[in-house]
Amino acid sequence: MALIVQKYGGTSVGDVDRIKNVARRVKETVDAGNQVVVVVSARSGVTNDLIARAKALNPKPDDREMDMLLAVGEQETIALTAMALHAIGVPAVSRTGAQAGILTDIEHTRARITSISGGDIRAQLDAGKVVILAGFQGHSPDGQITTLGRGGSDLSAVAIAAAVKADLCQICTDVDGVYTADPRVVPNARKIDEISYEAMLELASSGSKVMQNRAVEFAQKFNVVFEVRSSFNNNPGTIVKEEVPSMEDVVVSGVALDVNQAKVTVLQIPDRPGSAAKLFQALGAAGVSVDMIVQNIGRDGLANMTFTVPRDDVQRAEAAVIACFPEVEADQLFEASDIAKVSVVGVGMRSHSGVAAKLFAALAEGGVNIELVSTSEIKISVGIDPKDAVAASRLVHDAFGLGQA
Repeated sequence: MALIVQKYGGTSVGDVDRIKNVARRVKETVDAGNQVVVVVSARSGVTNDLIARAKALNPKPDDREMDMLLAVGEQETIALTAMALHAIGVPAVSRTGAQAGILTDIEHTRARITSISGGDIRAQLDAGKVVILAGFQGHSPDGQITTLGRGGSDLSAVAIAAAVKADLCQICTDVDGVYTADPRVVPNARKIDEISYEAMLELASSGSKVMQNRAVEFAQKFNVVFEVRSSFNNNPGTIVKEEVPSMEDVVVSGVALDVNQAKVTVLQIPDRPGSAAKLFQALGAAGVSVDMIVQNIGRDGLANMTFTVPRDDVQRAEAAVIACFPEVEADQLFEASDIAKVSVVGVGMRSHSGVAAKLFAALAEGGVNIELVSTSEIKISVGIDPKDAVAASRLVHDAFGLGQA
């Protein structure tokens, strides 16, 4: 008997028929002699609909009330999934994040897990029941409902797998696994059989929508091997695990595209030691994640700082910047515009030269202008005009031969 955690995303539980399909898959796993914990997301579109309703009432809704609202989506799904399992003769019980003992910090809408007790999950499994857990949510030390940010159900699944010492963690989604690029953008993208935590983390943080980057980070920290696979067929997926030597032979593993980024320029800040520290401390305190950074050469004692942030964080970034430099007129301090980020990722980049040259040459030949660049040991990202995003992804994918077997 194995203990298996299966996570099903929003498209996998999008309507009644798909919830019935999930129930059938879970029953097959149970009938094979396994104990199963199922982690589910809100039905596809529900979270966006709830956010839209909130902003129709208040353009800047309170974060605490947003958590109270958004937690509803997953709680609907756990109850419906349990009912679907009951209908086919499988004992099941639903549990919220709080009931599963998922304790977080107090940062509403982007909370971080601090500990997991598991609640009575083990007891329910030993009683022969499937446990259906609401992903994306937990509770703070003072008992408030908290949510884990976009894609937080992935984190819930990996975290509960670590907590209950599951034998297998499966992330079931609407694709067959991790691809060399988004197949909806790059038609000749190929499925990757195995990928390291490190490369997967870079892909996820660079815009790949297959996994939440914090979930991959958690899996690496606690050595949770997991498989990304389809919830609509039984094809083998992509195994994500520690790096193996053969992975270094592949220079570039994949291309990621993120079109939900904004380029922010902070104008006329004092060009002296401490200004950058002051700025980024303020952004950090506001919970704004900063990626690519460029500081222009200072003139007349003033300088401009350009960086990228998630598009949803622009208002929060603007408020933090204005509060940070009250001596500068607000309309002369802050500028923001949309930008797309294309990244190439591969563990093999550590030991192979010429990757940046090939990337820049491919974009130049396609007439794509580069606005920003950032690098790490295994990743190179470029900021470009959003209108060039799809063409750039295809150019880069082809340049590195990722469409070839």
